[in-house]
Formats: sequence, structure tokens, C-alpha cells
Amino acid sequence: MNVWHKEHQFHGRLVMIGFGCIGQGVLPLLLRHIQMQPQQILIISPADTDWTIAAGYGVPCLPASLTPVNFRSVLELRLEPGDFLLNLSVDVSSVALIGLCQARGVLYLDSCIEPWAGGYLDPALPSAKRTNYALREAALALRTKDRRGPTAVLTHGANPGLVSHLLKQALLNIAQDTGLLVAAPDSRLAWAQLAQQLNVRVIHIAERDTQVGASRKAPGEFVNTWSVEAFVDEACQPAELGWGSHERHFPPDGARHDAGCRASIYLNRPGAGTRVRTWAPRAGPIHGFLITHAESISIADYFTVGEGEHPSYRPTVNYAYHPCDDAVLSLHELAGRNWHLQDHERILKEEITCGSDELGVLLLGHARGAYWYGSQLSIEQTRELCPHNSATSLQVTATVMAGVVWAMKNPDRDLVEPDEMPFDQILGLCRPYLGSVVGVYTDWTPLAGRSALFNEDIDRDDPWQFKNFRVT
Repeated sequence: MNVWHKEHQFHGRLVMIGFGCIGQGVLPLLLRHIQMQPQQILIISPADTDWTIAAGYGVPCLPASLTPVNFRSVLELRLEPGDFLLNLSVDVSSVALIGLCQARGVLYLDSCIEPWAGGYLDPALPSAKRTNYALREAALALRTKDRRGPTAVLTHGANPGLVSHLLKQALLNIAQDTGLLVAAPDSRLAWAQLAQQLNVRVIHIAERDTQVGASRKAPGEFVNTWSVEAFVDEACQPAELGWGSHERHFPPDGARHDAGCRASIYLNRPGAGTRVRTWAPRAGPIHGFLITHAESISIADYFTVGEGEHPSYRPTVNYAYHPCDDAVLSLHELAGRNWHLQDHERILKEEITCGSDELGVLLLGHARGAYWYGSQLSIEQTRELCPHNSATSLQVTATVMAGVVWAMKNPDRDLVEPDEMPFDQILGLCRPYLGSVVGVYTDWTPLAGRSALFNEDIDRDDPWQFKNFRVT
């Protein structure tokens, strides 16, 4: 039997907003690793939430839906200085919650920067305003001048979140394996210069989910291994990617931002309608959906040397996601419905019969070609490690737990992104829940096996151009 270490003693109240698959999966981890009583936790979630797991742990619950009108009155009664607000909701503005936490001296963590309901899909908004780039810029604008406000950890799930820490370890592994012996850099610029020195030109967040449920997807049903609502929201946002300094073929449907860090671009099409070539050790070559994620922007920004649209170095960064097969069928049906959600939805968890989630970072262009580093977690391993999780959700919930612990131990770090946190400490907390953590080199490139029969418009002189990865 495992004897889990209590990483921190917490005396305040932890208010969790949202109790879907991630909230349900993280609850046992919080109680396992943080010394606090169940009564110190309060869960706020809509009235139709399944409260069974919370009741089993003796955690109090408040059925309520937070809106722009009521969120202050609901939360101000329940949050005091030193408390913690854990935001695992959808359709509740992260910027609004962070502002409230700053005013009340409350710690904060989310796994995704959310707008209010409808913000992702508001047809009155131009595409640029519906991007994660716009949401990130709005959140970062809340940083205090002295950067000593209450800690607010942005986007700290599996991805965004865990992958930023895996990336730093991967860079050190490549440096060691190519004879460039370096200590871990101690600043943002030093990390960016290391990536530049290694000639890492492209970074994929490459994920393949092979989990299968006992009953397959039915017509008119959206099936997934994590939140359907959150996945559909991001799938219908414009595709986004960090835009590298080596790129020489700007996408015909691409657009730049006219303010902010300018580290990324977006495409005038949904992420679920855009696919890219990528690779993972078990899956091999795959076509993944170019789903927008905050890490595509924050990693590109963090690893920039220089400024503006044309820095001296920046890698191209994108998420390449092949979800479970039933979710792929669900996306195909969703597109056929002109992006109107199906009438029924189902999250696979206890009914999963087999499969795994392979999630990692794929670094391309360096002296060894390509290197994938990440987590290979099966459903069987998941069930031995923590109840109420799928393999997909455990990669998220373990990182949420680690971020909460770090924030509690470092309560005055202001707004921070995963890229700014100590990667080794976070990986140390997460690693027991990640299954096999492996690093694999490959000679794969997006040009491998491409046939001249189809007369594709590709750049054979430079395999690492985005146009070569994109499936057209």
C-alpha cells in the first residue's frame, strides 16, 4: 500500500469551482497530498452536477452557477485572505475571478483561461477576439507592478501545464545526449538561448489517446475521455500556433495579432477542422487536430530571443491532438452539423475497458532530428494510482494538484504561467502519476513517405516548415 506524503499543511478554505471529470479526479489527490480536512473544501458547481464523489469524501457542496451578475456575491461571502480558489469550471471568466482574488488576497489556479459563457463562440466577435491569445493577454494584464501579489497560477493542467515542465527536461536531455553539458538555465532568456543553441525549430505537444469504452459512440452523441463542453469550445475556436522565426511560408488563411507579445498567429478556421502531421513513440506517425491551447502561445513567447514579429529565434509551437477514436467520430459528426453540438454527450471513465494516453513534447530540428519526451499512462495504471480518473484526466489532475501545492508554498508570486515555475519541483510531484515517462529519438520528419503522386505543395529543402506539417 502506498503511503502518500503530505506536501503541505493548509489552514484556510479551498473553494473549488466546477466538479466535472477534472474536479472529481483531483479531489482525492488534494486530500492525499495536502494536510487539510474535507470540511475545509467547498465545491461550487451547477445544480445538475453529480455530487456522489464529493459526498463520499464528506466535502460540502453548493449548487450554484456563477454568472457576471452573481459571482462576487457568491464568492465574497466564502473567501478570506489566504484562502484558495481552484477554478475547474467552464463558462466562468478567469479574468474576473483573478481580479476578485487579487482584491481579497486569495490564491488561485486554473487549468484553462475561460471567458464567460458564449465567449468562445460569439459570432459578433472577430476571430482574433475569440483566440486564446486574446484571453492570455487579458489575464497577463492583471499582473501587479511589483509582481508580489497573491499567487495566481494560469493554465496548469496537463496541457497547458505539465508539457511546459516536460519541455525543459527534454531540452536538458538533448543537450546531454549531444555533448552540450549544461546546468539547468536560471532565467527565461537562458532557456530560450539553450533551445536556440540546440537548434530546436519546432515543438509539438503530441498526444494520442487510445482509450475505448464498453459501448461505442452512437449517432447524435459526443463521446470523450474528458469534458465534452470544454473540448467542443476549444475545438471550435480558431486554430492557433506559436510562429517560429525560421518559417518562410505564411499560411494563406493565417492572420497576425496587432498588439501584445506577437508570438503566435491564428488561422481563420476551427482547430477541429485543421490537422497536422506529428509523431509519438507508440502511435508512430499520426494526423492530429491543431487545437488551440495556451501552451502554444506561452511556450513560443517564453522561448523567444529578440522581440516583435521577427525575433532572432523563436520555435514554431502547436498542439497536435489525436483524441480517442470515439471522440474523433464525434468531431466528424460535429463538423457535419456545422459545429452545433450533438443532443447527447458521454464522458468515458469507469466504463473504459482498455487503452492509454500518450502525451508528450516532440522537439524537432536539432542534431538528433526529433525527440519525444512524455507520459505513457494506461487505464490499468491509472486505476491502481488514483480513483475517479481516466488516463487522460489523471495527467491533468496530478498537475493541478502539484500546482496547488506549489502555490500554497509560494503565496506571493503574482500571476505566473507554467513556463515560469520550477519544472523539477512540479515534475517531482507529478511523476508518480504519469505511468512510464520516456524519451525517444526518431528519424521521422513530416516529409517521410510522402508520395510524389499527389503533387503536394511542400518545401523539400526544409522539412521543418509548417506547410510540411499541415494536412491539406
